[in-house]
Amino acid sequence: MDINFFHLTIELIVGFFSLLIITKLLGKTQISQITPFDFISALILGELVGNAIYDENIGIHYVIYAIVLWALLIIIVEKITQKKQGARAFLEGRPAVVIREGKLDYEALKANNLDLNQLQHLLRNKDIFSLEEVHYAILEPNGLINAIKTPEAAIPTNKDWMHTPPPPPTLPMAVILDGEWVEDNIIEAGITKGEILEDIHEKKISSVEQVLYAEWKGAFPLYVLTYEDK
Repeated sequence: MDINFFHLTIELIVGFFSLLIITKLLGKTQISQITPFDFISALILGELVGNAIYDENIGIHYVIYAIVLWALLIIIVEKITQKKQGARAFLEGRPAVVIREGKLDYEALKANNLDLNQLQHLLRNKDIFSLEEVHYAILEPNGLINAIKTPEAAIPTNKDWMHTPPPPPTLPMAVILDGEWVEDNIIEAGITKGEILEDIHEKKISSVEQVLYAEWKGAFPLYVLTYEDK
C-alpha cells in the first residue's frame, strides 16, 4: 500500500493545531479537572482525529468538520451546565460526602462504587494515613478526594512543639476490613487476633463481622467503625 506522506503530513499538522485550538477553547477542564463527560469527550475527539488522519478515504475537510462539530457539541453542553444546575449534576456528577464529622458514609461509598481500599489510597494522596484523622471527606466528580482533618490531626506549629518534642510517627494499618481479618497487616503490626478481639469486645462489639473497619496505630485501643456507625 502506497503512503502519501505529503497528504499525511498535512492532515497531522491540521489535526494537531485543530486539537490545540479546541483544547484552548474548552478550557482547563479537559486537562486537569476532568469529569466523566470530559473524559469521554476527549477520547472521542482524539479517536475522530486519529481515524480521519489514517483513513485514506477521508480527506482533510472531513478531519476539520469532525473536530469542529464535536467541539461545538461539547461547547454547547458546557454552556448548558454553566446555566442549568440540574444539567450540571446529570452531566458532570455531584460531589459526595463520604466522611461526615468523622463518620463514614458507607452508602455514599457504595453509590459511587468506591471501596475502602480505594478511599484509603485517595486519602494517602492527601497525606492522610488514618481515617480517624478525617473530619470531612468529599469525593469530587473527577474522582479525587478533598478532606478536612480533625483539629487533633491538624499540623502543629513550631510554638506547639516549643516545650514538647513531637512523638515518633506511626503507620496506621487496617486489621479488619469489611468484616474480615487483614492477615498481612496483623502480622506486620505484631499483634494477635486475640488482642484485637479483646479490644473490640470492650467496645461492646460481639464479632468481627460487625466491624466495617478497624485500624491499628501502634497501640491499643483500635480505631473501630461498625456497620452501625457508617
